[in-house]
Amino acid sequence: MVWEIIAWIGVAFCAVPLLFLTLEALASLIPRRYRLFQGSRPNCVVLIPAHDEASGISLTLAKINKQLQAGDRVVVVADNCSDATAQLAKEAGAEVLERFSETKRGKGFALDFGLRYLEANPPEYVVILDADSDLEEGSLNQLIHQCHQTQLPTQAIYLIGTGREPDPKRRFSAFAVLLKNKIRPLGLNNLGLPVLLTGTGMAFPWKVLRSVHLGTGNIVEDMKLGLDLARGGYPPKLCPLAWANGAAAPDLESTKKQRTRWEQGHLRTLLRESPKLFLNGLLRLNIKRVALAMELGIPPLSLLGLVVLSCLIYLIITIFLFSTNYIPLMILIFLIIITFQSIVLAALAHGRDRFSLTDLTIMPIYLAWKVPIYLGSLLRPEKRWVRTKRD
Repeated sequence: MVWEIIAWIGVAFCAVPLLFLTLEALASLIPRRYRLFQGSRPNCVVLIPAHDEASGISLTLAKINKQLQAGDRVVVVADNCSDATAQLAKEAGAEVLERFSETKRGKGFALDFGLRYLEANPPEYVVILDADSDLEEGSLNQLIHQCHQTQLPTQAIYLIGTGREPDPKRRFSAFAVLLKNKIRPLGLNNLGLPVLLTGTGMAFPWKVLRSVHLGTGNIVEDMKLGLDLARGGYPPKLCPLAWANGAAAPDLESTKKQRTRWEQGHLRTLLRESPKLFLNGLLRLNIKRVALAMELGIPPLSLLGLVVLSCLIYLIITIFLFSTNYIPLMILIFLIIITFQSIVLAALAHGRDRFSLTDLTIMPIYLAWKVPIYLGSLLRPEKRWVRTKRD
């Protein structure tokens, strides 16, 4: 009897994220015609935190400068830099702030420093862009137009990598980003629901951004920012016509460090924030907060795969040794099949140039590669912001 109770608990634990993930993937396939904003727009400040980005800051600024209009400003916060980031940014026409601190290190502190500088002459809208990301042509206009219309935080679709990296684990990592940062937000957006912020290509009304505190050392500061804004009544929305691209880490070791920071930060935020946000949404009958809690509650893809695999193995063992009840096993297999099919259909629809069915064959290797990351989150949790090596 105890074995069956544990089996049903395990199936229920897996069913919630699998069903919500299936819903998001299928909703992303709903045909939508998005409004292309045209005409004049309000002015903005593009705020770029940069730490030792001399290798790419000039190119980033050259691309964003082409999208500026009269009255726009670009402010670069050269944060604890030991290279020529500040000088190169000045040569590219940006306003440059230099910040040094041995104890307060990380993107959140850099952004807070930049916003305090802007208080002397506050803009209508602020766009946050990472120093190593490329905001595609026309995306700045779309972000500001939508942000102005909704008066809500606005997130561009942000992809990392190409899906054509030589190492199969890095290709699968690019697929995981495609699922998290494009397919799932598109599904939520098609359902009229808010999304999580993903770190770059984000636009905010000034008064909204100043309603929260950014000066923290949180290693997933963008996720925390989105949740704080949602709790304050400003749930972020996706802008499907705005795109930002980031280069993948140049090697497997850098990829591992990057994923360690992201996923350990995600897990801590999930455990700390998702239950509170879910309960708050239920008590207030606020479906948007409930949905955002559900989205946050989906663990990283590889961890979800490991949890489901563990539950599957447990159910098979219990059937052989203790029980003749096949129903929990059949339910879990059904959930795995529909979730897998939904994700593949969505990936083929939204990422055919970045996704190949053959890449899924290395998923077991990828899951094994990620096990040390999750063990490390228990034994040696990463609490510091660590810059990822650039290509």
